[in-house]
Amino acid sequence: MKKKIYLSSPHMGGKEQDYIKSAFDTNWIAPLGPHVSAFEKELSKYTGAAHAAVLSSGTSAIHLALILLDVKPKDYVICQSFTFSATANPITYQGATPVFVDSEKETWNMCPKQLEKAIKHCLSDKKNPKKPKAIIPVHLYGMPAKIDKIMAIAEKYDIPVIEDAAESLGSSIDEKQTGSFGKFGILSFNGNKIITTSGGGALLSDDGEMIKKARFLATQARDEAPHYQHSQIGYNYRMSNVLAGIGLGQMKVLKKRIAERRKNFERYQDLFESKKALGYNVEMLEEPKGSFCNRWLTTVLINPKKNKGITRDTLRLAFESENIESRPLWKPMHMQPVFEKYPFFGDGTSEKLFEIGLCLPSGTNMTEKDWDRIEKVLNEVFI
Repeated sequence: MKKKIYLSSPHMGGKEQDYIKSAFDTNWIAPLGPHVSAFEKELSKYTGAAHAAVLSSGTSAIHLALILLDVKPKDYVICQSFTFSATANPITYQGATPVFVDSEKETWNMCPKQLEKAIKHCLSDKKNPKKPKAIIPVHLYGMPAKIDKIMAIAEKYDIPVIEDAAESLGSSIDEKQTGSFGKFGILSFNGNKIITTSGGGALLSDDGEMIKKARFLATQARDEAPHYQHSQIGYNYRMSNVLAGIGLGQMKVLKKRIAERRKNFERYQDLFESKKALGYNVEMLEEPKGSFCNRWLTTVLINPKKNKGITRDTLRLAFESENIESRPLWKPMHMQPVFEKYPFFGDGTSEKLFEIGLCLPSGTNMTEKDWDRIEKVLNEVFI
C-alpha cells in the first residue's frame, strides 16, 4: 500500500526535544513547571491578549469560559452551527441550551443577521425568556469571522463573546489577532492544528482575574491550605510541563508554518485555475479585505452543476483510492442527531457548504512526491 498522505499531520521544528530534555533533566515532569508559564507568556505576547492559561484541550478552554460566565441549566448560549462538535459540547456540560446560528457566505462563519434573530428569539421566548449568557463564533479553517459586526451586536445586547480560535492561530483582522477580540478566546493545539502540543489548548483574556480563576479551576480547585481542601468543584484541565515544552518549540516555527500553509493554498489555487480552461469551476474561499487567514486547511467547493457532474465525493473517493486523506467540510451542528432538537436560525448556507465542500491535504510536511500524487489524482478527476 502507498504511504498515506494525511490531511494535516504534526510537524516538529527541531527545538521541541530541547525543551522536553530540559523538563526531564530538571525532573519537571509533574503537571506544572517553568515551561507552562513560559508558554503562556509566549501565547499572550503573540496574540496580544493580556493573559493566557494553557490547558489540556480547546474543549476544556470553552468549558472553563462558560463556567466563568456563570452559565447554568436553562441558560441560552448562542453557538455557530458550522463547526466541530467540541465548540458546542461544553454548553451541554453546563446543562444550558445551545442556540445554533448559520453562516454567511463571505467567510463561512457566524452570520451577524441570523445572530441578532437568535438573540431576539431568546429574549422573547414564551417558555423561557432570557438573555443569552454567551455567544460563541468560530474562525473556521483559519478564516476570521466578521468579528467586528458580531462584537457590535454582542455589545448592543451586553452579551460576552467567547471566540473559538481553535483553527485560527496566526489569523488576524487589521493586524489584530483572532482570539483577542472577545471576553475570552480559545486555542487548540491538537495533533492536526497549525502547531501542536500533542493534545492541548489555551484560554485567552484581557481579564487577569478571570484567567487566575481559570487556572484555579483547572487544577482541581484546591484551596490554599496545608491539607487538601475544596470549596467548589474543580477540573483536571491543566497542561503538563512536558507538553508545554513542545508548545514552546512549536512557537519557534509558527511564522514559518503559517507561510507554508498559505503556500499550500496558493498551489491548489493555481492547480484549480488551470482547470477552468477545461470547463471546470472549483471555488475557493478568498480573504475579505483586512483579513489575514492562516490557511490551516485548504478547502474547496465542488458544485456538480459547474464541474460536469463531478461532486465533492468524486474527488474524495479518488483520493481515498490512492491512500490520500481528504474530508468533507464540517457537518453543521443543527444537522447532528445529538443537537437537532435545539433552536436554529439560518437560511441553509452551512447545509449547502457541507453538501459540496471538501478539505484538501494541507500539511506543512508534504513532500514533492506527495504533491505529485495529489496532482495526479486531480488531473485524472478533472480531465
